[in-house]
Amino acid sequence: MSSTPHDPFYSSPFGPFYRRHTPYMVQPEYRIYEMNKRLQSRTEDSDNLWWDAFATEFFEDDATLTLSFCLEDGPKRYTIGRTLIPRYFSTVFEGGVTDLYYILKHSKESYHNSSITVDCDQCAMVTQHGKPMFTKVCTEGRLILEFTFDDLMRIKTWHFTIRQYRELVPRSILAMHAQDPQVLDQLSKNITRMGLTNFTLNYLRLCVILEPMQELMSRHKTYNLSPRDCLKTCLFQKWQRMVAPPEPARQPTTKRRKRKNSTSSTSNSSAGNAANSAGSKKKTAAANLSLTSQVPGLGATPNRSLSPGRDGDLCQSTAVTPAGQFKEKHGGALKGVPPSPAQRLVVLAGGLSEKM
Repeated sequence: MSSTPHDPFYSSPFGPFYRRHTPYMVQPEYRIYEMNKRLQSRTEDSDNLWWDAFATEFFEDDATLTLSFCLEDGPKRYTIGRTLIPRYFSTVFEGGVTDLYYILKHSKESYHNSSITVDCDQCAMVTQHGKPMFTKVCTEGRLILEFTFDDLMRIKTWHFTIRQYRELVPRSILAMHAQDPQVLDQLSKNITRMGLTNFTLNYLRLCVILEPMQELMSRHKTYNLSPRDCLKTCLFQKWQRMVAPPEPARQPTTKRRKRKNSTSSTSNSSAGNAANSAGSKKKTAAANLSLTSQVPGLGATPNRSLSPGRDGDLCQSTAVTPAGQFKEKHGGALKGVPPSPAQRLVVLAGGLSEKM
């Protein structure tokens, strides 16, 4: 059996060299890769609808794009909103650019609750120019991106700070025009300013005026008002917001329980008095429920005491117990009640004392 000689440069089609790595869909850098591919698929016939679809795919509805760089007359900073972002990318190609892509190196990612921030200190924006001459421009700077942490992963903020740029001209073109000093002089001049074409810079200057007018444009598009009426309504609403005082923040009211010291003490004392009165009533009721109230014969037994009467005779002072509910201070027996044996003995004793 013949064996295939070992070739150090031979790689099996089933090895890892031919395998395609599936990209990590949640990785933010992959979204930049997709955006580069979409920009490369642009054609000369791409209209405003194509650019609007491009911005909708990669930018949030409230996204902002900021460019910071330094020109001859000082530092510049331009910030545009979501409605002006499609036009910004289209002006890059209108200035003679045929290809545009971004390269991120050594980027740092930080995850938050609802967003992902990508900070790349070595970002390069590469543009290929076809006119006025074939030139490759590398614009280097720092790019800070903020993505929404969802399935779409669209860009919410884009901030590109340009530090330097380089314009590269192929040697073949220099060799072709080596004998023509005018062409060499033209090739030695820059075709961009800080890596941006004049079309893009003019558009950014125009955005300084267009950005505040977005409210007027949206109102005119929504309500079909005249520009003068749109300006009046916008100014009136802005004046209302300035004049109307801000609503004070309502502080949450915490309900505190009041201490009922006096009330509780009075209630306790009243409860104690009620308990004492109830106890005394029970005692008096128990005292009244004596044996005399239960036995009919003993219900009206009088307590008699002898006291001198008006005529010097002893009179009977009869005090009936509460069961009888009557008193009699006259002599003799009670009317309608026969005298008891005890009463008779008292009367007899009284009579004997008088005789003696």
